[in-house]
Amino acid sequence: FDDITPLFIKYREFYGQLPKPEASRRFLHDRLVNEQAMILLAEDEDTGKVLGFCQFIPSFSALTLKPSWVLKGIYVIEEARRHLVAHKLINHAKELAKAAGIKRMTVMTGEENAAAHELYRSLGFSDDAEFTYFALKL
Repeated sequence: FDDITPLFIKYREFYGQLPKPEASRRFLHDRLVNEQAMILLAEDEDTGKVLGFCQFIPSFSALTLKPSWVLKGIYVIEEARRHLVAHKLINHAKELAKAAGIKRMTVMTGEENAAAHELYRSLGFSDDAEFTYFALKL
C-alpha cells in the first residue's frame, strides 16, 4: 500500500480533496483486503517505480443480469504522462474483464476533464445515450 498511497493522494487532490494520507492508506487497504476493488499498477520495467494505477470495483446490472466493472479512479504520475501508461492500464483491465466474463465496463470523470474524455473514447468507451446519471450527497 505504501507504493500506491502517494499516487492515490494525488488523484484525490486532483479532484479537490484533502490529502488525508492515513485515511487514504486505510481506504486502499480495506478495499483490497475485503476484495471490494481491484487495483492495477503500472511500473517502470527498469526501476520498479510505480507510474500509475487504475481502480475497478465490481458491480451488477439488473437490466442485463450480468456483472460489470466500474472504473473508480486512474492516475499517472506527471513524468509518465503521454507515454500510454493509462492506455496500457485500461487495456489490461479490459483483457482481465473479458477473461472474467465481464460484459460491461463503465467510467465517470469530471465534465471538464477533456484529456480523460479523449482517453476513454480512444479506448472504446462511449457517452451513454440511454441513461443520465445523478448523484445525491448524504
